[in-house]
Amino acid sequence: MKKYLITFIMMVLVVGLMPLMLPVTAEAQQKIYARRVVDRNGRVRYVRTRKPSFYRRHRNRVNMGAGTVGGAILGGLLGGKRGALIGGAAGAGGSALYTYKIRPKKKKYVRVKRY
Repeated sequence: MKKYLITFIMMVLVVGLMPLMLPVTAEAQQKIYARRVVDRNGRVRYVRTRKPSFYRRHRNRVNMGAGTVGGAILGGLLGGKRGALIGGAAGAGGSALYTYKIRPKKKKYVRVKRY
């Protein structure tokens, strides 16, 4: 019994001290991409840019998931399992309307004039 107790305490200490062993910053994890840019003179150059955030890359999926989960939670609180199903469907519909019709992504196209 004593052996199991000591093993459990050691495992708790290892797991508890794990966050202290992790690096504080994740600068080495950032991805740098080269983006192709055309100058006003028509010259092509490559500019180093950072990787877009998770939300910017997956905006539609995040909005749809958040709306569906929110609707399911609200429906579950009001109507049980059946209410959660109906609320999830309503949340998915509302978030799809918001994501694709009310506030769609705006792609910026810059026209380069060549002189």
